[in-house]
Parts: sequence; C-alpha cells; structure tokens
Amino acid sequence: MQVAEIELYEILKPKVGEKEAKALVEYIETKVEKKFEGKKDLFVTKEDLANAKAELVIKMEKIRTDIIKWMFIFWAGQIGALIAILEIFFRK
Repeated sequence: MQVAEIELYEILKPKVGEKEAKALVEYIETKVEKKFEGKKDLFVTKEDLANAKAELVIKMEKIRTDIIKWMFIFWAGQIGALIAILEIFFRK
C-alpha cells in the first residue's frame, strides 16, 4: 500500500471495520490501476521522445538539403537571366 492508501485505510478502519476498509482500499486500487492501464498508451515515454527527436533531425536534414538544392537552381537561373540581359544590352 502507498501512503495515500494507508491514510484512506486508517480513516475507514474505525468507521466500517478493518476487513471492509482493506477490501474497499484494494477495490479502489484495482480500479485506479485498470484506468491507468487503459490510458498507458497515451503517455509519452523517454524512448518515444528520443525516436521522435531522431526522426525530426532526419527530416530537418532532408529539408535543409532541399533548400540548398533549390537555392542553387534559383541562383543558376538568376545568373543565366543576367547573362542573357547583358548580352542583349551589349549587342546594340
């Protein structure tokens, strides 16, 4: 029994009897445990966070690579356009 359960047991023992208080505390403990087990999959563990962090780092690296690729394409296009404009300008 945990501290809260012991306190509950001590409060109930003089009112309902030792046997009944123990049964009631065990019943409550079982109900709480079942409720916890039912929602255990909703809790995030350190392992879940570590996996999510690793996945996030991989995604960020991929995005960074894509950004660098598109920046290169943009600047290559800008240089091409500038060369074409200068060629037209100096042809006259």
